[in-house]
Amino acid sequence: MTASGVMTLAVAAFSSSPCQGMCANEILRGFTRMSHALATVLFGLLASLCWGSGDFSGGLASRRTNATSVVVLAYFTGFVLLVALALLTREPLPIGIDVMWGAIAGIVGATGLVCFYSALSVGQMGIAAPVSAVLTASLPALFSMFTQGLPTLVQVAGFVLALLAIWFISRPEKTLGRPEGLGLALLAGCCFGLFFILISRVQHNSTYWPLAVARLSSVIFLVIMLLARRQPLLPKIKVAPLILIAGVLDALGNAFFVLAAHSGRLDVAAVLSSLYPAATVILAALVLRERVNRVQSIGILLAIVAVPLISL
Repeated sequence: MTASGVMTLAVAAFSSSPCQGMCANEILRGFTRMSHALATVLFGLLASLCWGSGDFSGGLASRRTNATSVVVLAYFTGFVLLVALALLTREPLPIGIDVMWGAIAGIVGATGLVCFYSALSVGQMGIAAPVSAVLTASLPALFSMFTQGLPTLVQVAGFVLALLAIWFISRPEKTLGRPEGLGLALLAGCCFGLFFILISRVQHNSTYWPLAVARLSSVIFLVIMLLARRQPLLPKIKVAPLILIAGVLDALGNAFFVLAAHSGRLDVAAVLSSLYPAATVILAALVLRERVNRVQSIGILLAIVAVPLISL
């Protein structure tokens, strides 16, 4: 017999009297809350891993061709993947309000990603990614506190550690003046935070279709922008593999974030998902030989400590 079957029989046996039945229901609700909390943590961390890896790939491509054309191809790749996932899982078509949230979120997210890839292309990846992530995590966390109430004190401590971790990861040991691309990174963080808030508004039984709508609206918006600027729609063919990888990982990251937000609190999902700079920094160190300094190492350790606190 499976573990779930044993638990079900135990609860059924324990619920033979009214008082014991009430206790059994409390136990079941406790298990449900625990499973939802663990799902939020798991999906949030998976989102951060996908986004961090996708940002590294997209940032590399943006160093070799126009950042906007990189986002167009990456988003179109994500759109195809999300439609395929919606069809494979037989997800119901979205209602009108979900289409609206997805479309608005797509335009905001596309603006943020263009700014972000531009920041990665002109500055150091290990600075641009974490700076944007501070705002990406902060805005949904504040929104969640107003709409869902305050989190527990332990979770608040985890949020503080996570934001400190992101900030430490973003600080190099020595900088001469203002880092390149800092303004673009800050604008990207605002857009990403708004994207989190908007896309979390979709119905809980919808995941892939609203995200597909968001990707489609992003592509249309960016194509109009490129045509108005008379810039090429397609990037250089030699960077296409990097862009395809970025598109797939970004789409999967979005799906994991929506699943995390629907499983539990938005602030928990947003803060955990915003730990994506750790993956970007580690990949930049391994592939580009960008040095991870002492302060950034402390930030990564703080992130590791923050995760279990947030999950409580």
